[in-house]
Amino acid sequence: MLKHRLLTAIILIPLVIWLLSLSSLILAIAMGIIVTIGAWEWAAICGWQHLLARSFYCFAIGLGLLGAYWFWQQTIMSYILMATCLWWLVAFYWVIRYQQGYKLLPKAHFIKALLGFFILIPTWIALLVLHKHEVYGWHFVVFLLVLIWSADSGAYFAGRRWGKTKLANQISPKKTWEGVGGALLLSSFIALGYVWLNSMPLMTASLFLLLSLITVVVSILGDLFESLFKRQMDIKDSGQILPGHGGILDRIDSLTAAAPIFVTGLIFLGKIF
Repeated sequence: MLKHRLLTAIILIPLVIWLLSLSSLILAIAMGIIVTIGAWEWAAICGWQHLLARSFYCFAIGLGLLGAYWFWQQTIMSYILMATCLWWLVAFYWVIRYQQGYKLLPKAHFIKALLGFFILIPTWIALLVLHKHEVYGWHFVVFLLVLIWSADSGAYFAGRRWGKTKLANQISPKKTWEGVGGALLLSSFIALGYVWLNSMPLMTASLFLLLSLITVVVSILGDLFESLFKRQMDIKDSGQILPGHGGILDRIDSLTAAAPIFVTGLIFLGKIF
């Protein structure tokens, strides 16, 4: 399992960084493909197993992405991302209540399919907003991805080595508070390194570090939220496209929550708009 995870990461990470160094249009297309595959997997989590239903859902998500790119306006995109942050507050409430024994998740296939639009499309928008920015550009997208990857790796290894105290045993029994500590510790080093390399002033550095840690915490929420719906449908992995990692959603679940929060935080810090 670990061997497969490392091999997949070794292949994918350079490919992703290379794609990010290209134009925003290339990124939009590449991320659009990834999001569409995620939509295919989310349709199964919604309970749609029929080929036609899943294909139609992917088509609908694709139209949403195309519409966002065609009518792109920075102000409108910022409002969408802010609204997405409110949505993740609802998701956080569902996660907490599920852990307490209250199953508030919708069961209707159509309602869960609608939720996919709030989960997948804003992730694509957030990454494109960062990439299009004339000052930060693709380097900032790389930082966000490395931050999330480091948090995921820190949680995985710290959880395997020291994990004892369950984080949310009703949702994801393998996740522990020790894993959360590992995620925060390793991602903190990444954020500190970025602050140092860019010689940020003390106040800017402090706010940036705080935002980075909040982003990591929210990324854990994204992971738990997908696990919540997989548990509802008794599914272990969203797919098998990535050896050792599962499906596309299993790889971007943290990012679906983290990216909108991170970019919205930058908006409020006056770094994007």
